[in-house]
Amino acid sequence: MNAPEALLIAKGEREVCLLPRMANRHGLIAGATGTGKTVSLRVLAEGFSEMGVPVFLSDVKGDLTGIAAPGGGNRKVEERIRDLGLEGFQYAGFPVVFWDVLGDRGHPVRTTVSEMGPLLLGRILNLNDTQSGVLSMIFRIADDNGLLLLDLKDLRAMAAFVGDNGDKFKVEYGNVSRASIGAIQRNLLVLEEQGGDRFFGEPALTIDDLLQTDSRGRGMINILLADRLIQSPKVYATFLLWLLAELYEQLPEVGDPEKPRMIFFFDEAHLLFEDVATALEEKIEQVVRLIRSKGVGVYFVTQNPLDLTDDVLGQLGNRVQHALRAFTPRDQKAVRAAAETFRPNPRVDVTRTITELAVGEALVSVLDRKGAPEPVERALVLPPRSSLAPLAPEQIRSIVRDSVLYGFYEKTVDRESAYEKLKERAETLQKEEAAASRVKAKSPQKDLFGAAAKSAAHAIGSQIGRQIIRGILGSFFGGRR
Repeated sequence: MNAPEALLIAKGEREVCLLPRMANRHGLIAGATGTGKTVSLRVLAEGFSEMGVPVFLSDVKGDLTGIAAPGGGNRKVEERIRDLGLEGFQYAGFPVVFWDVLGDRGHPVRTTVSEMGPLLLGRILNLNDTQSGVLSMIFRIADDNGLLLLDLKDLRAMAAFVGDNGDKFKVEYGNVSRASIGAIQRNLLVLEEQGGDRFFGEPALTIDDLLQTDSRGRGMINILLADRLIQSPKVYATFLLWLLAELYEQLPEVGDPEKPRMIFFFDEAHLLFEDVATALEEKIEQVVRLIRSKGVGVYFVTQNPLDLTDDVLGQLGNRVQHALRAFTPRDQKAVRAAAETFRPNPRVDVTRTITELAVGEALVSVLDRKGAPEPVERALVLPPRSSLAPLAPEQIRSIVRDSVLYGFYEKTVDRESAYEKLKERAETLQKEEAAASRVKAKSPQKDLFGAAAKSAAHAIGSQIGRQIIRGILGSFFGGRR
């Protein structure tokens, strides 16, 4: 499907159209609760799908599943169609794939512990700097010796092994704090109670499965059913960050394509930078800055532009700003900050208008053909073509069962990894000591890893050598499966 000339997203004194070639320059949808952010997200997602661009978005409130069904019968939508003079407007449903980290309603989405890496996992586990350092040491020992950490039981076994043999690792890797090992183990139990045992494992998500089109050439809209996941906000934000990092690490460079390769909506974006260490914040900013060259456009959805760092905010070329409230000094600062980011329009008093916008109305600015921001326009966002009402559970199940992916991610795989290797070696040592106590036992580290490295390295292919290569956010470097 050829990209259209432009994607109409709003109408004011003039039409506001997003150019496909500029869509990977990232974007922002901001505004207070109830001002129309979700509808703006819908309109953009539908438009990108229509032009053949796959979309990823998370449904944190349970009200986006209706994208799969055509709209109709909504009085406010019909009024908006008349107000904007949208002749030829047709309702339509769009191709969707439902995903669910917990695996209850959509296709299970998993990664392995090794693939996520210590940096992001440390954030999920709420570890302090010292504990994070010990976690990195555990990963490094496993990586250096080809031991696969696939699920949480692998990591628990590896943490226990490193803790029990800390003196043997001290010279090469540094001191192992037993207190930190204990904290890691306790937090792993908490994560498991939150459903983390279902998120870590195999088969792990294949990025190509997010980049599909349907038989008509429309981009698939991948919907993460996240209304339960959002109850663990740090897990939610870190999962999306991991997925963004995977897209960056695995996709090839494409420069400035005619249309994006994928659009990624990061809803509840304020969680991304909440209680985040400076080092991780810098890496997040780096990923956002560089992923554009992979053809991926990232659109942050949040209440307040100040939820994002200045570095990230400065990279968002396409903006839909709904109403903001100005009750507190911080609110007033946000209004001024939002106003300063727009290219002035002599007909629009941005600072005043932001607080007066009606529901569904927004200040919109997109990039022109040369990549420069167009003057801000006060405009009404187009109505969505899909149903505003969510699908019934049975309708969601039907779409999942009819998907070409059905059956692959639903079947779990538990191949030999660190847990099995460590358990096997522990049992062997017990038998050897009982049968021949006079024979000096071999070093557990050398003996175990000498046998395990060859088997594990063969299992994960030629990408692994003596040490796994990790990317910007500590996950496996691209092409590792």
